[in-house]
Amino acid sequence: MDDRFQDRFAAGRRLARSLQVYAGRHDVLVLAVPRGGVPVGYEVAQSLGAELDVLIARKLGLPGHPELAMGAIASGGALYLNPEVVDMAGVSQHDIEAVLADERRELQRRETLYRGTRPAASVEGRTVIVVDDGIATGASMRAAVMALRSRHPARIVVAVPVAPPGARQRLEDITDDFVCVLSPHPFYAVGQFYETFDQTSDAEVRRLLARSRGEAA
Repeated sequence: MDDRFQDRFAAGRRLARSLQVYAGRHDVLVLAVPRGGVPVGYEVAQSLGAELDVLIARKLGLPGHPELAMGAIASGGALYLNPEVVDMAGVSQHDIEAVLADERRELQRRETLYRGTRPAASVEGRTVIVVDDGIATGASMRAAVMALRSRHPARIVVAVPVAPPGARQRLEDITDDFVCVLSPHPFYAVGQFYETFDQTSDAEVRRLLARSRGEAA
């Protein structure tokens, strides 16, 4: 069906068709947000003939309701807090710091696991396409883009298979372009637009990154 994707790989292939203006350019870098964004980003990078790397972002879940985002952090030290959510929920600074400590540990674990000693891909002066498997609140994507800005790319493109109708407006102040295949209404969760939405494993992330570099997994 045109209003759903079979899986993340199929979503990546459909997304890549909307990004062909960037195909074959040596300045283009695809940064996938792990874990679910990596299969999508892999297909995009393969289609465009572009380098693939990861940009790690972690949602800061609301204490007691971790599925709700009060903000996010990302590689490079970026921190985004949604003041409306924090104020509405009455979250204390102590609670924020506790959540931050947990998510910073997980972010560092993933950096080490996925990249090892390999340096992050060069971003300065390049067109960077940030890919995830979808956007819900946009908090993690905002943190990821904020992290990128400090590394001086020439252009940042956010590209996702699916996002709610207001996502473009929520991110337009920090992005140069926004590409999305589906913007359905009503929108409840990213997973509702996939036939298969199993959790992507760390092993799969490592395998796809190695394959994109032409290495043995």
